[in-house]
Amino acid sequence: MIKIEVVAYHLENAINAVDNGAHRIELCASPCEGGVTPSYGTISAVKEILDVPVHVMIRTRGGDFIYTETEFENMKIDIEICKSLKVDGIVFGILTKENTIDKERCKELVELAKPLTSNFHRAFDRCEHPLRSLEDVIDCGFQRILTSGKAQVAIEGCGLLAELIKEANDRIIIMPGGGVRKENFVGLANMTKAKEFHTSAVNDLNSILNSVETFCKP
Repeated sequence: MIKIEVVAYHLENAINAVDNGAHRIELCASPCEGGVTPSYGTISAVKEILDVPVHVMIRTRGGDFIYTETEFENMKIDIEICKSLKVDGIVFGILTKENTIDKERCKELVELAKPLTSNFHRAFDRCEHPLRSLEDVIDCGFQRILTSGKAQVAIEGCGLLAELIKEANDRIIIMPGGGVRKENFVGLANMTKAKEFHTSAVNDLNSILNSVETFCKP
């Protein structure tokens, strides 16, 4: 079964996404910064009201994904709070100054977050060597990678996405995201063979889900 994750930036947005059929919510704040950690009140309210899995962004600020020691400690605190609020997963990504996966820090946060699942976000697309980075992310213990295949939008990166999915060989979920819309969903699904997709298109969600149903028919 293909699953659709929808990014939501506030409670009403999340409710609307679930009402339209979202299978999972990625909860963030501040879309102008590309998504940062939402308030704890928002996390608590979303968890109380919604009955689908909720994954929370752990990101202290916009900009790059190279964090100071203080920012790293803040991320740990945010993860502990997410665990106390019983969210289902967290979403983060930490890179080195060379734009490689910061395996030491990522492993530490993945271990801290357990039993929550951990997803590596589109910081992955900043990495110069995606196949090597795939192995690093797997080694860190993540369950998913959100990526556009190093392109502006996923449909343009479908070649690399397909390669990543083949190379992952079910060791980790590769989740295409970035410009996933009703117009390109079937093509993207056909070319990548992905089983999970990430979108911000709440208003298109019914059409995307209709496309999912059509695509999955024998």
